[in-house]
Amino acid sequence: MLGVGSVFASEARAGGFIGGDFDIGGDLTAKLPDKLRDFNKEYIPVWLKDHEGKSKVAAGLACGMLWTIAKGILPGDIVLCPDGNGNYMVGEVEGSYYYEPGQILQHRRHVRWLNDISRAYTSQQLQNSAGAIGTVSNITKYAEELTQLIDSPTTKITTNDETIEDPSIFALEKHLEDFLVHNWHHTELGKKYDIYEVDGEIVGQQYPSDTGPLDILAISKDKKELLVVELKRGRVSDVVVGQIQRYMGYVKEVLLEQGQTVKGVIIGFEDDIKIQRALSVAQNIEFYTYKISFKLEKR
Repeated sequence: MLGVGSVFASEARAGGFIGGDFDIGGDLTAKLPDKLRDFNKEYIPVWLKDHEGKSKVAAGLACGMLWTIAKGILPGDIVLCPDGNGNYMVGEVEGSYYYEPGQILQHRRHVRWLNDISRAYTSQQLQNSAGAIGTVSNITKYAEELTQLIDSPTTKITTNDETIEDPSIFALEKHLEDFLVHNWHHTELGKKYDIYEVDGEIVGQQYPSDTGPLDILAISKDKKELLVVELKRGRVSDVVVGQIQRYMGYVKEVLLEQGQTVKGVIIGFEDDIKIQRALSVAQNIEFYTYKISFKLEKR
């Protein structure tokens, strides 16, 4: 996202770059470690010092997004940038990080812009992922679709669920994360927790961490507990317990304020004996199932 509401999209197109700011000044050329963890260790305290009263979650978001733009995105990667007019500017990243002091989006990467793609021609699944709130979202799983669109920008992409054993459930599950975020306050979790916001904007969806993005990061209404939510389609493997524990470890080490604790929730369609055994000795992790129903009413 090139500025709030893609306000800098035209300048980025003309200048052949993508970039970010996040109120972190100075040339980072010699200060970009290979791991986000090391970048956070140095710059989260700096960001908090310059932004009195802000939370560690806000600091982690700023640092995570900036590191991703400056270091995490690699030369040759393809980026989609909304242009503010219903299209995605598609570009190939060329070269490493460079600094443009005093300019918009001062932490930059050179980009060779390719074909534009109309949002109307993309699949609903890609629209949901590319429309996630936040400066950077990873849409690698749509590489095949994007390759088709880059080659043929006016070809409408559709998905074929005919080979799926249960098409109705499969189609709904693909939208599970967006559905849960949009209907959060109507769920059991929404009674106690709110999805994390910074300055009134939801930032707790696909929150960046040094072990991968958190599906949902929420905070209790009394601000005493952070909640990590991991979403899994279909049957859940016991491997997810270790995964969410890594995310909770990141939250504990980097994001918790004094007096706060962290809790985990795994959401899946169904569980099995393996995950039940794993959860029986896992502290502060709960398991929820979701139910999908469909009903016709005669008028």
